[in-house]
Formats: sequence, C-alpha cells, structure tokens
Amino acid sequence: MDTLEAKVVILGSTGVGKTSVAVRYTQNTFSPNGTSTIGASFMTKKLQCSVRLQIWDTAGQERFRAMAPMYYRGASAAILVYDITSEESFKEMVSWMEELNKNMTDDLVIHVVGNKLDLESKREVSFMKVLDYCDQLSHGVSGINEVSAKHNIGIEEIFLDITQTLVGRKYNLNLDRTTTTDIHSENVQYEKSGCC
Repeated sequence: MDTLEAKVVILGSTGVGKTSVAVRYTQNTFSPNGTSTIGASFMTKKLQCSVRLQIWDTAGQERFRAMAPMYYRGASAAILVYDITSEESFKEMVSWMEELNKNMTDDLVIHVVGNKLDLESKREVSFMKVLDYCDQLSHGVSGINEVSAKHNIGIEEIFLDITQTLVGRKYNLNLDRTTTTDIHSENVQYEKSGCC
C-alpha cells in the first residue's frame, strides 16, 4: 500500500493553544509556558496504516495573517481552533472559516476544535453555539470537538477522525473506528520552519 501523505493545517487566533494541540499529538507533551509561533512550525507523524501527516502549526497573530494562504495551500485537512473561554477567539475562528471557504476546494476536511476544556468553569462559548454555527455552513464540517491539550483529552481522536476520512477517500472505503484499529503512531519528526 502506498503511503498517503496528508497536509493538516492548524488555524486560529493567537493564544488558543494551536501549538499545544500539535505538540500534544506529535510528542505527547504539554508546556504551560509555550511561546507564540512565528510564521509556522512543521511536524510530521507517521502512522502504521501507511499514512504520514504533515502538521502545519500556523501563527495566530494578525501580522502573520497575510502569510496564512502560503501554509494552508495544498492542505488535505484544516483544524480550526478556538478557546472555549474566549468569545473573541470563536469570532476569529469564524473569520478563518470564511477565508477557507473562499480559497479552498470543497473536499477540504475541516474540524472545528474548542480547546481548554480543562477551564470549563471559565467557559464563554457554549458547545451548542458552535454546533448551531457549523450546521449553517454551506461547506460541511467533518468534526466538532472540545479538547484539552493540557490534560490530553480528545486530541488523538481529532487526528484519528481526519486520518480515517482521508484514508477512506483515497481507497474509496467507508471506515469507522471499529475497522481501523491499525491507525497508530509509528514515529514523529518535529522541525521549525525556517521561513520566518
């Protein structure tokens, strides 16, 4: 079986935990003192099912916004991250969705992810509000999840869902979790992009 190379881009406003999501998945670590991404960082994760995910963690600061198309061009999937404790981050996630809908093809796999579930007591964005928003979109959303990168809740499931969708498309299969138990990590590489 040929290896499926899939580019996954992570988008969202600054401070929502995009890097934490990516690092938790690829390295199974969490740093509470992470620094803001400059431009983008690039990680890969090879899975046993002949899939290699190229994970692009993009900068959320407004000054890097113009460079974003360079990073999400050619992506197979996009993870749009907001912070459940920040209404403003949800509004900015909506603007990322609008930008993707204007610039990407209909086959882009999109997951909407609310991070910082560990801060439930400070929640500003209800899950129902996110569901209602996604129901109104013309471009379907493949998954809606709330996660905690800090406590490793729901992170693996996001990437598993994306991988299953991409593998299913490539081989024209209808996959679910019970039939794809061989999708597991094999090795990980991490590198900062040198572009910025």
